[in-house]
Amino acid sequence: MYSLIIVPPSCGEVAEQLRIGAGERVEFGRAECRAGALVIAHAGVPRIAGEITAHRTFWLLSNLSEDQTYVVENPEGAGEHVKVAPGRVDAPVPFELSRVTLPAAGDLLAFDVWAPRHAFRSAERRGLEGAGTVPAFALDRTKRYFAVLAALCERRLRGELSAPLPAVEEIVERLRPSWPKVSRSAVYWNIDYLSVKLRLRPGPDTAVPGRRTHGKKESLASLALRFDLVREDDLVVLAPVPTEAAR
Repeated sequence: MYSLIIVPPSCGEVAEQLRIGAGERVEFGRAECRAGALVIAHAGVPRIAGEITAHRTFWLLSNLSEDQTYVVENPEGAGEHVKVAPGRVDAPVPFELSRVTLPAAGDLLAFDVWAPRHAFRSAERRGLEGAGTVPAFALDRTKRYFAVLAALCERRLRGELSAPLPAVEEIVERLRPSWPKVSRSAVYWNIDYLSVKLRLRPGPDTAVPGRRTHGKKESLASLALRFDLVREDDLVVLAPVPTEAAR
């Protein structure tokens, strides 16, 4: 049974994909050193650039180049990536869908690796006595502040990993269909509220007088995306409010 599918650059047909089972390896590089190797025909790619090894629910990447770091991104995430330094052997990659990027003489070449779907067990705790665990981040998805957070993270959640965060004016326009009375001051207030709620800055009773906090939006987006406080499914909170005519 195959556990890993490797999709070469500019792959146009299913027949061009490479499929390997748990424990099997595939080399990749400019030269086809072994039968079934992934050939990347570019002068900037080493003859033997690396190796991929399949495991049950993850895979390993070896970087056999002399001086280039490889980056493995999660296209379905919000910026998650793994850097594999030159000479690193058997670096584990946990993503179900991965994009491997190789720097090559001024170009960035990429190929995809599809791993098996992750296995999960129920996280419910039944029949345990005592007090429950306090939530790490108590966010109410029905509140205005969550809509502001969703608008702040939307571009990166939709795959624009290096996109700049929206300005407050852009957040206002994005929220207007679902929040007709939104204003710049309301967005600023909710950003400040989130910064305190998520403990990115002290509350008003403990703040140092005269001290300004910079990069609140970036800090909020980074925290929210890193810990999945807002996901792509949550962008539904940005949907327009139905009008009476639509109802």
